[in-house]
Amino acid sequence: MMPRLSDAVLAALPESVARPRYDRAGIRPGILHLGLGAFHRAHQAVMTEAVLNAGARDWGIVAASLRSAETRDALAPQDGLYTVATREDEREALQVVGALRGLIVAPEDPGALLQAMVDPGIRIVSLTVTEKGYCHDPSTGSLDEAQADIRHDLLHPTAPRSAPGILVEALRRRRAEGIPPFTVLCCDNLPANGETVRRVVTRLCALRDPGLGTWIGDAVAFPSTMVDRIVPATTAEDRARIAAALGAEDAWPVVGEGFSQWVIEDHFPLGRPDWAIAGAQFARDVAPFELMKLRMLNGAHSALAYLGYLAGHETVAEAASDPVFARYLAMLWDEIAPSVPAPPGVVLADHAGRLLARFRNRALRHRTWQIAMDGSQKLPQRLLGPLRHALAEGRPAPCLIIAVAGWMRYVMGIDERGAPIDLRDPMLPALRAASAAGLDQPQDVARRLLDLTGIFGSDVAGHPALAVDIGNALALLVRDGARQALSGLTATR
Repeated sequence: MMPRLSDAVLAALPESVARPRYDRAGIRPGILHLGLGAFHRAHQAVMTEAVLNAGARDWGIVAASLRSAETRDALAPQDGLYTVATREDEREALQVVGALRGLIVAPEDPGALLQAMVDPGIRIVSLTVTEKGYCHDPSTGSLDEAQADIRHDLLHPTAPRSAPGILVEALRRRRAEGIPPFTVLCCDNLPANGETVRRVVTRLCALRDPGLGTWIGDAVAFPSTMVDRIVPATTAEDRARIAAALGAEDAWPVVGEGFSQWVIEDHFPLGRPDWAIAGAQFARDVAPFELMKLRMLNGAHSALAYLGYLAGHETVAEAASDPVFARYLAMLWDEIAPSVPAPPGVVLADHAGRLLARFRNRALRHRTWQIAMDGSQKLPQRLLGPLRHALAEGRPAPCLIIAVAGWMRYVMGIDERGAPIDLRDPMLPALRAASAAGLDQPQDVARRLLDLTGIFGSDVAGHPALAVDIGNALALLVRDGARQALSGLTATR
């Protein structure tokens, strides 16, 4: 029987497998991370592992799941160890990461999480809770005060459920005990993510205790970041392949591409790890990198997810390797690029070429369905931002328009073969109600979806020509299907 990955088997792993080069027992936690998902374990934790391997001893990570115990249950019997498989075409490199020095499931013991966050040794609280985890209105970036978890946290502030509520209560306790506040480091795809989280957290404070809100606004650092690595969901095939290579069972390895980028605003009053060792970039202004990533990568990813799924492409690599979709992506990036001020040293046309190569990495089975989740939270920054920019400049934007229509066609809930789509979205009831007219009335569906101001604001539906164009694009997708519609759109290129 194959042994389970753990500290006891590290020495017996094959020489080709990278592993911690430090005494894990001597590592002290300095980071508490909210959101124990695959992306954190393949990105920030890997870069922190490099810092520990270089000799730092006070930057171990305590990681907390805010919803499910599944990841904790997988990793706890492994002493917090897990494998990162870096895949490029036929090549795969394995690294066992030891940076996780504590695992908490918040719903099981909220007090344990808050107690850990008050520990003076914790100097950074980082987050990967997805866009919806911030309980904000994606069209404005403001706190959604009607959101269920926010209402709960206002009624029960010392037993919070939401990420903003947890941050507020932990900071309140540190203030009460005279402990300097930790730095809040958002690593999610939000525009101006540090400032957005500051706005959400201080607003929640203001509703609860205006004095606390003023203190947090003045005393707490919320640096912005840009994170970039493609990390698909781990499959049973991944687990079996990695176990065979290790000679040990890993219940929850993660898989990622070779490319990894992290740009960080350098504002950490209590100190930070030297993540530059692992290739992180520290900058005064993260905004150009963030905007480029949100629009060029994430915007194209979402367009490819909805239209590719409808066309029957299970993965991003399949869709990006389809000549019709490749031509569409090139045209889409041409529409997006004028809305993106290039960061220093970046040529956007070259960047688009590199993105296409990354999308075509067949070693990563990044499912279009996975990217399509929570579209109501992603559309404003990924597609509507560059669409508004094109409108303001009077530029045609047929590729952006059909991408928005692709999302609408997807949320109608029936694919092109007549099978139901497994929709996952925090606004699902509103989306179902708006699309109830069905495939026979695409113009009506488009109009009703555009009326959802939490996604589109008030300006998109109020732009008559744009609303007609989106409705026409949705009707085209219903009539001809995604691939044929894109074939017609790209025929002149």
